[in-house]
Amino acid sequence: MKIAIKNLDGKEQGELEVKFPLIEDGRGTQAVHDVVVAYRAAQRSGTASTKNVGEVAGTNKKPWRQKGTGRARAGSFQSPLWVGGGVVFGPKPRDFGKKVSKKTKQLALRKALSERLKAGDVVVVDDFKLNSPKTKEFVGVISRLELKGTTLIVSAGVDKNLALASRNVPNVALATSDSLNTYDILHPGKLLFTRNAFEKVQQRLSRE
Repeated sequence: MKIAIKNLDGKEQGELEVKFPLIEDGRGTQAVHDVVVAYRAAQRSGTASTKNVGEVAGTNKKPWRQKGTGRARAGSFQSPLWVGGGVVFGPKPRDFGKKVSKKTKQLALRKALSERLKAGDVVVVDDFKLNSPKTKEFVGVISRLELKGTTLIVSAGVDKNLALASRNVPNVALATSDSLNTYDILHPGKLLFTRNAFEKVQQRLSRE
């Protein structure tokens, strides 16, 4: 499979061959699901916390005497039945992370990128160097490339001008070829790779 390489004016100036084997059948679907579930679970902070009876501030004094008041028996101000009392089986800080093997991650990434390539959602430019960190220049490039909706721009490394110019543009996100993951590939409407970034991702996917 070959992809057209464009310049920042949107004109084609060559082709790039996809070197990693595309997944044509249903293989890898479960891997994609497992990796996305693990990714989203890892985004949860897990900081919800409540106090149990032993942690609630209070005294050990009995609220009132056991008999003779006509009221129900009570032995603690920290009772879960009382307002301000402890919480029974409430949430505590925890880690929601799920373990996924390297092979599963590799398969999921290759499956996700294969589907986006076959759908024609991947655009490759020779380079994405901006002369200045101005949003106007960045928006002009996006317009000439006819990228509408959500777009993920994948570069070979961190580009300061690109980061500053794009940070106020809605529906545009940045990633590097090393940090790219399955969820990043599936989420946006279009994927814009620089040539170097795409070649680095291919190297990642070619490893067994």
